[in-house]
Amino acid sequence: MLLQPVRTKYRKAHKGRIHGTATRAAKINYGSFALKAMAPERIIGKQIEAARVALTRHMKRQGRVWTRIFPNIPVSKKPVEVRMGKGKGAPEYWACRVKPGRILFEIDGVSEAIAKEALYKASAKLPIKTKFIKRFV
Repeated sequence: MLLQPVRTKYRKAHKGRIHGTATRAAKINYGSFALKAMAPERIIGKQIEAARVALTRHMKRQGRVWTRIFPNIPVSKKPVEVRMGKGKGAPEYWACRVKPGRILFEIDGVSEAIAKEALYKASAKLPIKTKFIKRFV
């Protein structure tokens, strides 16, 4: 099942730019290990789901996974071979604007070696440079 909001205030959104570094979700809150974004990028719902599946498969459904991002921005697209003008296209998919420093996924209940490999496999599904981090107690 793809991630998307149940309701939004507006059907279409401006493209926008991703400036600055993350202040929200910049620290590990839930798990012991996490995947941190290193560059600004839009991540779409399908990519989040693909990363989550890769993560849980490698962990063999042990431990716990927290997804710290949610695609709440509608991205519209005009049909192929349509001339310019005549308004904005229909919403095509949902995306999440990710700033550098944002925690994408957190995991717990597995060893560091398994966590590192699982998060590495998840990062391969994302269009963004990421970093493995662990909680310092």
